[in-house]
Amino acid sequence: MSQTRSSTGIFLAFLCMVLLGTLPVLSNNRPLGSDPLVFALLLSLWQVAVALPVMLFERKFMTPGLFGPQVTPAARRRTLIVLLFTGAIFGLSTYAYVLAAEKAGAVSAAIAIQAYPVFAMIWETLFLKRRKSWAELGFTLLLIAALYYLGTGGEWAIRGLSPWILVALAVPLLWSIAHVIIKEVLGVSPVTPAQVTLIRVLASTLLLGATLFAVQGTGPVLDALSSPALQSSAFLMGIVYYLELLVWFYAIRHIDVSVASSVTVPWPVLTLVLAVLFLGEPVHTYQVIALVAVAGSLYGLLAAGARKRRAAD
Repeated sequence: MSQTRSSTGIFLAFLCMVLLGTLPVLSNNRPLGSDPLVFALLLSLWQVAVALPVMLFERKFMTPGLFGPQVTPAARRRTLIVLLFTGAIFGLSTYAYVLAAEKAGAVSAAIAIQAYPVFAMIWETLFLKRRKSWAELGFTLLLIAALYYLGTGGEWAIRGLSPWILVALAVPLLWSIAHVIIKEVLGVSPVTPAQVTLIRVLASTLLLGATLFAVQGTGPVLDALSSPALQSSAFLMGIVYYLELLVWFYAIRHIDVSVASSVTVPWPVLTLVLAVLFLGEPVHTYQVIALVAVAGSLYGLLAAGARKRRAAD
């Protein structure tokens, strides 16, 4: 890997870290009383509005990707089905993200979402038969303990476990399921990051829209469309969320996922600072302790994984 590619990848991963850190704050900065499901739908609509022209530009001037002549109709159809299905899973995670940030608080939600490696490890062990080292298992247990400590508000008592932390944990759970499915397809498909992102947000929008209309009808959406404050909040979060998805895909084209992941680990620290400055959220001692423990366990997992790969080579 050249020095230029490495530097570019690290810069993109750092940018991804900044974008990740702002998302929970942007979610909670929407107008008070606005419905989380409506907000999730609106930000997804704005993601589609941005992703579509980017994909069309890429297809015309760069590469056709999935829609190129070298892709058979059967392969294209199979890939689209998988992307739409995983996009629907991501739609559920978007709603859980907005709801968890509101109910658990931006800081606690950001820390809990860092549980992604735990779920990814579970799926890799169950379905990909990848055995984990004792070090990886140890750091995973530390991560789980830190998240439990966070969920109980620093009291360790199960009766104090916040259900909203469990909603926050649903976000990385859904992400990990979708990523395991999509990874198998992307490895054998010429689909581009812009195409993946567009199909993902389109499927999310369709699912969220159908759910909202089935549960609440068209009234909440019409009211939301007439609210400039809500629209501007949804537009800002939708743009930042879309950029984070796109930047991450391009970052891991330049550097290993493990390197990119290590760069993005501190993003809840940025969330904590921004939540204090712009939302006036209080920061509790147990949150800081949990944040340090989670970050330490994540770096430990990355180091243990790298050591195991070196031993296997």
